[in-house]
Amino acid sequence: MGSTTTPSSSSLLIFLVILAVVSGEARDPFACDPKDGANAGFPFCRKSIGIGERVKDLIGRLTLEEKVRLLVNNAAGVPRLGIKGYEWWSEALHGVSNVGPGTKFSGDFPGATSFPQVITTAASFNSSLWEAIGQVVSDEARAMYNGGAAGLTFWSPNVNIFRDPRWGRGQETPGEDPVLAGKYAARYVRGLQGNAGDRLKVAACCKHFTAYDLDNWNGVDRFHFDARVSKQEMEDTFDVPFRSCVVEGKVASVMCSYNQVNGVPTCADPNLLRNTVRKQWHLNGYVVSDCDSVGVFYDNQHYTNTPEEAAADAIKAGLDLDCGPFLAIHTQDAIKKGLVSEADVDSALVNTVTVQMRLGMFDGEPSAQPFGDLGPKDVCSPAHQELALEAARQGIVLLKNHGHSLPLSTRRHRSIAVIGPNSDANVTMIGNYAGIPCEYTTPLQGIGRYSRTIHQKGCADVACSEDQLFAGAIDAASQADATVLVMGLDQSIEAEAKDRADLLLPGRQQELVSKVAKASRGPTVLVLMSGGPVDVSFAKKDPRIAAIVWTGYPGQAGGAAIADILFGVANPGGKLPMTWYPQEYLSKVPMTTMAMRAIPSKAYPGRTYRFYKGPVVYPFGHGLSYTNFVHTIAQAPTAVAIPLHGHHNTTVSGKAIRVTHAKCNRLSIALHLDVKNVGNKDGSHTLLVFSKPPAGHWAPHKQLVAFEKVHVAARTQQRVQINIHVCKYLSVVDRSGIRRIPMGQHGLHIGDTKHLVSLQAAALGVIKS
Repeated sequence: MGSTTTPSSSSLLIFLVILAVVSGEARDPFACDPKDGANAGFPFCRKSIGIGERVKDLIGRLTLEEKVRLLVNNAAGVPRLGIKGYEWWSEALHGVSNVGPGTKFSGDFPGATSFPQVITTAASFNSSLWEAIGQVVSDEARAMYNGGAAGLTFWSPNVNIFRDPRWGRGQETPGEDPVLAGKYAARYVRGLQGNAGDRLKVAACCKHFTAYDLDNWNGVDRFHFDARVSKQEMEDTFDVPFRSCVVEGKVASVMCSYNQVNGVPTCADPNLLRNTVRKQWHLNGYVVSDCDSVGVFYDNQHYTNTPEEAAADAIKAGLDLDCGPFLAIHTQDAIKKGLVSEADVDSALVNTVTVQMRLGMFDGEPSAQPFGDLGPKDVCSPAHQELALEAARQGIVLLKNHGHSLPLSTRRHRSIAVIGPNSDANVTMIGNYAGIPCEYTTPLQGIGRYSRTIHQKGCADVACSEDQLFAGAIDAASQADATVLVMGLDQSIEAEAKDRADLLLPGRQQELVSKVAKASRGPTVLVLMSGGPVDVSFAKKDPRIAAIVWTGYPGQAGGAAIADILFGVANPGGKLPMTWYPQEYLSKVPMTTMAMRAIPSKAYPGRTYRFYKGPVVYPFGHGLSYTNFVHTIAQAPTAVAIPLHGHHNTTVSGKAIRVTHAKCNRLSIALHLDVKNVGNKDGSHTLLVFSKPPAGHWAPHKQLVAFEKVHVAARTQQRVQINIHVCKYLSVVDRSGIRRIPMGQHGLHIGDTKHLVSLQAAALGVIKS
């Protein structure tokens, strides 16, 4: 387009382009425009031939200068081939976001549905919900793409392990458990990418690979941190969600992280990118850097002596796309110096262009493609907004309910004192990596739908550094039939580039809560907004605080969901996806120590429910309901024979069989559970199945192996079948990073119910230690 524009028409063209973007008009084709007779006939534009051939044809037509300009997120156009520029960077962590430059809200697309932050959605333990959210987000993303307001490559989800409770980005993750994180990754990615075989609705990206869970703590930042990780911890914890994302979710992209792992920047590590992600897990897609990561390992980490060496190391390691300008600037010189070849660049482009082809970007008119009918009517639709509300309801966790103080009654509690720095919060509810929501319902607005409210903030903000507003809050509590304190954190306390210093409520929040609870005429409910855990031991122990509710960051409809839970219109069914530690725990665990397992000789207590046995405020998986559920095992095997491959000697170490030596394909244990709701209120129950392996040095204390969400009406019963894949979930990892299945008695725990199953080898070859 630029080559045919005259100076006199350029201002008109710019105006028309701006008008098209603002008004959300249908976009012109990215490439292969059927109206462009000169370019539409290229073989790479022919849908009748295979994508591989089309990609090869396109790359064969590019000059080296054109190729290197395609190695970065703001990829340049190739006008002579009818290809426009493309911005790869868009985000969709929990709704279409404008954090990346690829997405703009305006005109026909003033906002998009903003779902709860991931940590909240994870607390639902509802995998079908995660996929449904992904489907809605991709509908809205495609609609915005069709209207010229977004791209099709979304660098979400974040599936790092919430290893340390201080991490500012823990809110973006599905929590501390690798199985939970892996299942979340696969289901959300499936929702985003669709189920049309090799074709993609949008291209998702699992990030940040790997061992990235420190942003800025005690003088150490993510740009300089070298995560020292054992083979055991890598296989057992950090790799699990990424493997699931690639192998089961079929994700189209993986993002490497800023940090080093064992002395090598992740974006320059061929063992991680080429060997693990591509060769072992068979990534069908591209590897992208976190933004400016290549520049970071040259400029900040001084990993190479020259920028050309940095560019060459990244490309040869398996990096296909640089978020940042580094590869566009330095790759040609790296080729001239013989550090990397043009064939290496071609290999990178095969991966990126193939994804663009799978998205239909070389198929001509977007309106004539699948999803081409999606438009403004499909963004912020009533159904989408209702799902955001339902997701918030399902993710809210009831931590304490002394004397069945909740739910509140519209008859008995006709006036509610609504207090706290987050009591009328809107932006706080959507967390980080959010866009512009369709609308907000704040906690104050939500509660106001049920009862008359008396509103006092009590603290000017979450920092709560002064007590000038305390008196008004205390007075309000003394007048009302019930008091709801909405406290907690926001992005000024925990965020990207900001890890927390402690686990306590900030400033004088605790003082406000205690004083208000003491003065309250009716029951006092503490509602917490936070991504990470908060040590609220004081409130847990205080009999004047009747109930505690954790909401995470509950999204655009958070206030409505909170009110629905408080007044019993919805029955809470969320469970904590991370351990809530006491403040004292922090003195024993530097954020920089990556070990998950306890090290008794160093008084290091270990991390997460899998390896830490010390005191907690609330444990992983904790969450109450307004009804009571009882579950019993109706049917389950007591012994399972592990069939072995017979063509080689089978290695058994410490009575544990290598997973690679077992015939794993359909080897699973079926548990049949009866779940009975013995209360008077319908509700959803989360079945968490933990395995306790036979005693040994390698194993976690216990490990989540399966979970299922089941809705059970009051006074009724449901039978649920849960299948546990033996090799995936009953295996443990030895110190060499080898996954093995321990022989002997495995305990399966579902709440207070316990079942023992014995695993034995069906046939052994030569037994070796």
